Amino acid sequence: MKPTRLKNVLESLLHQRWPAFVWGPPGVGKSSLVREIAAERKLPVIDLRASLLDPTDLRGIPSIEGGRAVWCPPSFLPRPHEVPGVLFLDEINAAPPLVQASLYQLVLDRRVCEYVLPDGWWIVAAGNRQQDRAVTFRMSSALANRFVHMDMEADVDDWRAWAIDKRLSPLVVSFIGVRPSLLLGEPGEGSAYPTPRSWQMASDVMAAMGGPKESADVLPGIVGQAAAVEFQGYVKKALNEKAIRKVVDDPQHAELPKDLDGTYMLTSWLAYHAADAVVSAASAVLLTRLPPEFGVVLARDMIKARPAFMREEGYRTFLKTHGHLMARS
Repeated sequence: MKPTRLKNVLESLLHQRWPAFVWGPPGVGKSSLVREIAAERKLPVIDLRASLLDPTDLRGIPSIEGGRAVWCPPSFLPRPHEVPGVLFLDEINAAPPLVQASLYQLVLDRRVCEYVLPDGWWIVAAGNRQQDRAVTFRMSSALANRFVHMDMEADVDDWRAWAIDKRLSPLVVSFIGVRPSLLLGEPGEGSAYPTPRSWQMASDVMAAMGGPKESADVLPGIVGQAAAVEFQGYVKKALNEKAIRKVVDDPQHAELPKDLDGTYMLTSWLAYHAADAVVSAASAVLLTRLPPEFGVVLARDMIKARPAFMREEGYRTFLKTHGHLMARS
């Protein structure tokens, strides 16, 4: 499932008793998606890493009361007086089989010995697939049968919308638009390879070091050698800020880039600076000057970054002519 669809499904499952399991490769955003859903609903999240538990940890330790042994549940499990939230079992299949077995009763019956998971708490788990070369153990059929299973896949359109919202570098956002296959790569012999998470890391590192040139020798250790070489080649050809400013200053007549790389860089830069009223007004004019498919990309990105963009006269004009394209995007 693409992230937007998966989010809708998880939100639908939020208020019923059956736990959900999100599968996906490392760095695709499984944990972030669960936390985003919880944050939007102001729900607390207890992140329980099964890989760090011993088989007996969930049971707790015994205490003698009235001559009988009573099991005291561990402090990391929700207590009855706490507000409802999400019990997130991350990396559950990275735990050894005996630890997985200790989760059976908690996942299905919502209890462990005397401990009962309070009402309103929703269990959701996440894990990497065996083919991802991550640390995993085969999940027993008994535990797997206790979940609603969903596969999360990387989607370029969803990622670009997320990246614009998180204000990732326009160079990174536009590069992935041009080379969508590099959003998520396969693990190779080296330690680094491209994932949605590593591209966010690359954006942050470039910002900290002053730009792609200053961080050129670091990027291979984030997204892998091949992706870093392609990215640096793209940066050298990309439209620079001086050229983009000329377009913003005279959106009606300025010469626009004719190649795919330059157009993606222009639209990504405009979306990154959408909060600037001058940029917003110029973008509305450019909608009708760009090829329709890029006009749709720009309109969608600007709305994501600045919902007030929908009030721009140029956007309303564009919508009258190309509204059918916006509806399909």
